[in-house]
Amino acid sequence: MSIRTTLSVCTAALALGAGSALAGGVIAPVVEVAPIEVAPVSVAGAWQGAYAGGSLGYIFGADDVVGIVPTLDGVPIEGRRALNLGDLDVSGATAAVHVGYRWQRDRWVFGPELGVEVGSVDADLASTFEGGDFELEAEMQNIVTLVMKTGYSVDPQTLVYGTFGVARGNFDYTATTLTDSQSDSITATGVAAGLGVERAMNDRVSVFAEYQYRDLGNEQISYEDGAETLESATSTAHSSIKLGANFKF
Repeated sequence: MSIRTTLSVCTAALALGAGSALAGGVIAPVVEVAPIEVAPVSVAGAWQGAYAGGSLGYIFGADDVVGIVPTLDGVPIEGRRALNLGDLDVSGATAAVHVGYRWQRDRWVFGPELGVEVGSVDADLASTFEGGDFELEAEMQNIVTLVMKTGYSVDPQTLVYGTFGVARGNFDYTATTLTDSQSDSITATGVAAGLGVERAMNDRVSVFAEYQYRDLGNEQISYEDGAETLESATSTAHSSIKLGANFKF
């Protein structure tokens, strides 16, 4: 075959290939793109650390039944007692401050919290005992709580928790009759338990809502009535709701 014939065959082949490319288009090579994996948001340590906060709340649900038992030399006088003079429903608005520390393991959060609560929490009961008017007033001075908070982070910003610990309350009681008025103070200690939810607004500030029940037991309050002593039995159990904010250090 001559050189001219060889060049003609090559030229024809190139022309045919070019025509096929123009007619059918260029087939681009298939490139496999690896899927984009989104790393899960880590919650480790989001709640851990020291914090302080404050709250506004309301105490309610005391519903304490007051009874009177006259005693002589510390011995109840038979036939002279009133076991149900009425209910002493201590309630009112409160303000509280607290400090605490939390550890976090995966989604579980736990740690101690110390709080102090004051407010306008009181009640009064007017009744009649042995033909005379009798009035009993109660007023809360403060309540100190030390609880362990244990919670679960349902997402990076939301924590649900429970509390359990001790509560110590100071209360003033005043008994008034037509001829006399006497006051007594008591300090009662008992258990505190509750539930709450907390929502992080940013890295340092969170808001919360909490319910807590405190049972500080029954207390005996003594009032002198001439040669006798009146023993008043009352309970310091109640419920509390709070709305507040925490500030992480």
